[in-house]
Amino acid sequence: MEARAKLSYARISSRKVKIVIDMIRNKPVAVAMGILKQTPKAASELLVKLLESAMANAENNHNMDVNKLYVSEVFANQGPTLKRIRPRAQGRAFRIRKRTSHITIVLKEKED
Repeated sequence: MEARAKLSYARISSRKVKIVIDMIRNKPVAVAMGILKQTPKAASELLVKLLESAMANAENNHNMDVNKLYVSEVFANQGPTLKRIRPRAQGRAFRIRKRTSHITIVLKEKED
């Protein structure tokens, strides 16, 4: 039995998210939440909301015990890139890539 939550088209690079998700993989949800709340990264705010959503899904949809949950899988894939133009000197234009990502968290119950 597993519960999952997915955030699509998050306006943050998947490379920046992967730094934070490596810290919470295979941790109990209480420990993972503590790590995320103390991490000064932009991705941690998104991941806190996503973890809370996954915990609510586990409790309400799958009747799982929240105290036994742990983060079994968490990954961030690259989403579509928004392409913008920045004007530069002598009429040139430089491309700005605003990257997005799809973040998924999967929670499972620890067996005694």
